[in-house]
Amino acid sequence: MFIVENYIVAVFFCVITMLCWGSWANTQKMVSGRWRYELFYWDYVIGIFVFSLLAAFTLGSFGDAGRSFLNDLSQASFANLKSAFIGGVIFNLANILLTTAIAIAGMAVAFPVGIGIALILGVVVNYFLLEKGDPLLLFVGVALVSVAIVLNGIAFRAGESGKKKAGGKGILISVLAGVLMSLFYRFVAGSMDLNDFVSPASGKMTPYTACVVFSTGILISNLLFNTIMMKRPVEGPKLSYKEYFSGRKGLHLVGLLGGSIWALGNLFNLIAAGKAGPAISYGLGQGATLIAVLWGVLVWREFKNASPKIVGFLTGMFVFFIAGLGLIIISGK
Repeated sequence: MFIVENYIVAVFFCVITMLCWGSWANTQKMVSGRWRYELFYWDYVIGIFVFSLLAAFTLGSFGDAGRSFLNDLSQASFANLKSAFIGGVIFNLANILLTTAIAIAGMAVAFPVGIGIALILGVVVNYFLLEKGDPLLLFVGVALVSVAIVLNGIAFRAGESGKKKAGGKGILISVLAGVLMSLFYRFVAGSMDLNDFVSPASGKMTPYTACVVFSTGILISNLLFNTIMMKRPVEGPKLSYKEYFSGRKGLHLVGLLGGSIWALGNLFNLIAAGKAGPAISYGLGQGATLIAVLWGVLVWREFKNASPKIVGFLTGMFVFFIAGLGLIIISGK
């Protein structure tokens, strides 16, 4: 089993997580207008599950360190299996809401609000799971990220033009998604032995096994959550499974790619949690907000023709976000 041996590598893995979690939504944007997000989301979830399973049978089973995937799964206690599974259910509900918000309000709005709230609450929740890192630097860093979120919200409101109803709905859904998103990681991390991945305690799981159980929770809960979304969509007419199965191969592949990108980030984040601690690992990973806003502003042009005032708010957001993430990194040394 591949594991991380030092803090610097753990931080690097968290940066990869940040890039993955902040970039997967581009796959949704790629099919926007041709493929409803409810249909896209089926492939996204399948991509998460398949990637997690492949990683468990490769990186999670090769080598001499730790327990192999099947051995680890067979000895896992019901309580820990349930914990990781519940984490998947909570994440899936939160992510469906976030995906809905992206479709309504755009990446540059939905990600900073939803994931920003998830970062703030999630760092607090996960810090008390395993108190690793300097709490002063950690929470000052989170406070700076909070300022960045406020600045992004101000920039969005200042740039609204004839979309107040949709924008308000998108922000409300983003807030709800963020609160739920802050809770899932604690259940997954709690199913692992964060102090020792090489010889984890009996009943506890390695990150690879936890990822598979977590993704199983996502897949199974999607049968309920996404079916409801298809039958009672936030926007547009209701959908049928026939429309999903009649979709072009290329559209399905884009969704699978999006799920695989997110799953890679999730795996690296859980692997890093052993050395960095769950609060720092989660906090850095949720710096994905900065990456998502960069995509939204620079590539998708979601603030096209913005006034100098709005540009100033966005610049301030980037400065505070970078400063906050820097303190979160330093807090773990």
